[in-house]
Amino acid sequence: MAWLLTVYQRTCTLQGRILSLRQDPSHLHYRVTWPEYQDALPTPPSRRVTDELNQDDTEELVRRYFSLNLDLGALYDQWSKSDPNFQKKAPEFKGVRILSQDAWEALICFICSSNNNISRISQMVHKLCNHYGPLIGYIDGEPMHDFPTPESLTGKNVESHLRELGFGYRAKYIANTARVVALEKPSSWLESLRNPRHSGPRLSSSAGSSNPTYKGAHEALLSLTGVGPKVADCVCLMGLGWGESVPVDTHVWQIAQRDYKFGKSKAKTFNKAMYDAVGDHFRTIWGDYAGWAHSVLFTADLREFSNRTGKTQPVEEVEPVRVKSEIQEEVILSGPRKRRSAVDAKARSNTVVENVGERKSIETISLHKRRRTRGSS
Repeated sequence: MAWLLTVYQRTCTLQGRILSLRQDPSHLHYRVTWPEYQDALPTPPSRRVTDELNQDDTEELVRRYFSLNLDLGALYDQWSKSDPNFQKKAPEFKGVRILSQDAWEALICFICSSNNNISRISQMVHKLCNHYGPLIGYIDGEPMHDFPTPESLTGKNVESHLRELGFGYRAKYIANTARVVALEKPSSWLESLRNPRHSGPRLSSSAGSSNPTYKGAHEALLSLTGVGPKVADCVCLMGLGWGESVPVDTHVWQIAQRDYKFGKSKAKTFNKAMYDAVGDHFRTIWGDYAGWAHSVLFTADLREFSNRTGKTQPVEEVEPVRVKSEIQEEVILSGPRKRRSAVDAKARSNTVVENVGERKSIETISLHKRRRTRGSS
């Protein structure tokens, strides 16, 4: 997805809705904006609107997307006990979580990441959504498109168009992968590779009946055009719920050599055997969530965070997860008012209190509803 900086801090599209987020020291606030209704909203509100609002699954979606139900404090303790290097560096980088992304979206985004930088990757994802994704609505006059489906990227002119948009050689990879996923594989193929213990961001997602394994999912992804070992591991970790997946790049290879006594290889290139050896070593140390631990050390190794390392002051204990929600629902008008058929959207504001760690049930502490009448065009 492409994130947009707005007055609500960060806004993106997620599974058919617009999700806006902001955070203070104790709360994660989110606001969801739904697509327009084709018919005018009646007064009083119809049962259709009321039922749909009551069935809103956004809070559960936010929990899954940010993996909030995982006891991160216990994992940090586990990794620190088994790894002195992690224990040394982790206190300055608490709260690093792996997103539970849609598998298809993760696949295409990481194909875009090949030999690329974050700024250009973000631009590519934004272009994909704007040119091929469905329009959900507008935020501050900015059109917000959802991520395109595999089917929407199977047209005969997709590759040439993506090249015009600046995707370079990745245009061929994206077009070919879309055709394979949409036309050659079963519709549930990507989901069938999911970790059975991880349901993923979609509330209806499941691992299927194929009893997948991490290694099996990794090898299956390697069959796609433009997917090498690192991209496959990124998709396994962030799109398919395989916490043991460890994407290995230059940073991680340097960490392995510097901090974990991997000797300098005589090979001129970083080959598949070396790649697998690094991943297996970290899986032995960190266990089933090795990819999460690896991400903490990866973050610590980034240049922009180098001023944090080497400090010795203790860091607060990671607190348990408690969630309370305060919901305010309203109907708003959004988008350019060029025609009488301006985009109608309904938005809901929620407050989520997150203290990382222990899981407790959701308790709704208040519910207030306010409805605005439809304005004239």
